[in-house]
Amino acid sequence: MKLLPLAIVAAALMGSQLSAADWTIDSAEDWTQNIESAEGAAIADGSVAPKAKHATIATKVHASDVKRSAKSLVVSQSAVWQNWNPTENLGPVNLADAPVLLTIGPDNYWMFGRYGSGQPKRKRGQKAKPQPVFKPKTATLDGFDIPLQTTRFANQFNAPGGLKRGKGGYHAWQSRDMKSWVHHGPVTEGFSKWVTSAEWVDGKALIYYDFPNDQDPHVYVDEDLFDGEPGKNMGIAVKDPSHGSDAGFIRDLNGNMHVIIEDWSPISANKRSWDSPLAGHAVSPNGINGFEFKKPPVDNRTQPTGKIATYKHPHWVKEDPKNYTTSVAEYEVHEPEQEAYGDWAAICIGGQYYLFGDYDPVGGHQMSVGWFTSSSIDESFTWCDKIGKGHPDPDVAFAEGQFYLATQQKTDFVSPGPWVETVEARVGVDTDNDQKIDQWTEWKQIKESYDYIHGFSKQIARTPAQLDLSELPAGFGFQTQLRLTDSTENKSKPIIERMTLSFTE
Repeated sequence: MKLLPLAIVAAALMGSQLSAADWTIDSAEDWTQNIESAEGAAIADGSVAPKAKHATIATKVHASDVKRSAKSLVVSQSAVWQNWNPTENLGPVNLADAPVLLTIGPDNYWMFGRYGSGQPKRKRGQKAKPQPVFKPKTATLDGFDIPLQTTRFANQFNAPGGLKRGKGGYHAWQSRDMKSWVHHGPVTEGFSKWVTSAEWVDGKALIYYDFPNDQDPHVYVDEDLFDGEPGKNMGIAVKDPSHGSDAGFIRDLNGNMHVIIEDWSPISANKRSWDSPLAGHAVSPNGINGFEFKKPPVDNRTQPTGKIATYKHPHWVKEDPKNYTTSVAEYEVHEPEQEAYGDWAAICIGGQYYLFGDYDPVGGHQMSVGWFTSSSIDESFTWCDKIGKGHPDPDVAFAEGQFYLATQQKTDFVSPGPWVETVEARVGVDTDNDQKIDQWTEWKQIKESYDYIHGFSKQIARTPAQLDLSELPAGFGFQTQLRLTDSTENKSKPIIERMTLSFTE
């Protein structure tokens, strides 16, 4: 038997490996080289999107020298997440101060805030309107098998814990549908009234608060959110070397707790809504102590001048004179003027992390909610977009199959998720190797879906948008077509960044 030269054997093996590989389009060069036609679509920055309402995209035929069977087409969109819609204030009407959200699981949603009057703020000198005497009545509510009473507030009920006297801090409300709320009473005290975030760990709520205001995060571990009593106060959780806090906490799938925290070292925070261009990041194995600082996730500082200036905070000495002998803080002056962010809240969807927070831009300082994203919490985050007006102090959560963005303003926001409708796809196959498509699948709408991950509040499962191709016959070449329709009323549109056609052989 005559042996083939080694180089020919190697080339043959390499060709076999290449022909069996998946076909992926995910870079600017890929999109440019693989698109045959793009009607009504713009191809730029490594993505393709409709220029107006509709667009149709067709790839070139992706050919191989051997017959292959297609398995699936998976389509991924931009992570910018502009798909938000305004909604009425989320949660109880009398929930005051910055809202904090906690999803424990399906039909088990919590909000924390101050227990307010539910009345509009009075103008200076204006007297409070007398409230009629309210007599509570026994009530029942689907999903709750505990004694309940009606309250003067619509869609709100008192559980036994909610009848206990407040302690000057945050209270807890629970809902099964994000519409009706059951008040369970206090979860923090007067000295711990600056609550910033909450997480769920092994059946316990970790409720984080600043003490004093805008300083080191402390934590309660609450094993019973129903009893109307604060949990065990564990004291300081994060010893932050900088001033500023308003921290957001998120637990990763390995069980480590991450904190994103304001760092005021480069800015006169009192002049910029107590926010900063710089955010800190620290990690702990348990969320209670042992936090170690990593590189900043957000760092939009301008040029340092080397000049040190000061500002004064109104609460530090007043609230914690034992540890703060002065309320004056130093910072390094930076030029030109800087963007400022803060009051951080985090969520992760299928491994893609998002940070929501205050956004105080340069110039006019019209505040809003801004957000950033990263495929890793250990890497730098990139700016996405902004929404709303006013100082938001936001929090974000997944509930009832969608995402809720709560603020301390009158308008909140809801989203079906980062995926933007409408995307339809079909795939064709060349069965006889003549570089022409012989058979197509039917057009089918595809979309991502999201779900809870048991034991995690802010880690959300993502099922990708995909088209099953198992019924398509084997062939030598394949072509993909997409129909994109901007179906939303908001500024979002379907922006396709990646397509992968996978094969079984």
